[in-house]
Amino acid sequence: MIKVAELFRRRHDMPLDEFRSYWLERHGPAVSRMPGLRRYVQSHPLLGGYSKANLPFDGVAELWFDNKEALRAMADSKAFLAAKHDEPNFIDNRSLIELVLDEHVIKAGTAPTAGVKSISFIQFQDDVAPLEAQRYWRDEHGPIAGSIPGIRRYVQSHVRAGAYAAGAKDRPFIDGLAITWFDSVADMRAAAKTEQYRRTRADEVNFLKAQRPMTVLTHEHVVIG
Repeated sequence: MIKVAELFRRRHDMPLDEFRSYWLERHGPAVSRMPGLRRYVQSHPLLGGYSKANLPFDGVAELWFDNKEALRAMADSKAFLAAKHDEPNFIDNRSLIELVLDEHVIKAGTAPTAGVKSISFIQFQDDVAPLEAQRYWRDEHGPIAGSIPGIRRYVQSHVRAGAYAAGAKDRPFIDGLAITWFDSVADMRAAAKTEQYRRTRADEVNFLKAQRPMTVLTHEHVVIG
């Protein structure tokens, strides 16, 4: 299974509530018509996040396909072209980042329907080979983070190895997404006070560019799947 993620900010002249409605109610059905799409999820930032500072993104879309062939077939479809044509109606296209990812489930579990979904945008250290950083993140750091109490589900989404073939010059701006689900914001805050959380943060210096990666707290809307 291959996942495509799109990270973006809303059009600068569009109110937040209008943006959210358009994305979910108008654009969502257009994306759903793409052939080969197995699962489609929109993650909308919690409103409380806007009270503190500008968020790095106003939305994260995740789309799953069986394989590369299904992804290529989708990209050649009329439904894909129609959905892309619709994006300027609500997205600031200059902000759009598209990632092709492989998922690694670190802690299996059911994502709570009314819970909170934390999405961290991972950037590896420049002096660590990307594939070694991916291995460390998955095999060494993953079990540490997965032990944090209160996490219902934890998935790492790694940028596919082919994105690094051109070397440092064209290296992706974001190397992956760390996604965790909690039953509530209160549970997430309680988890941040634990020894397991402290150990997780302390280990990030071994592979991350910044000890505290950019993170957005969201609620997910499952459109397909």
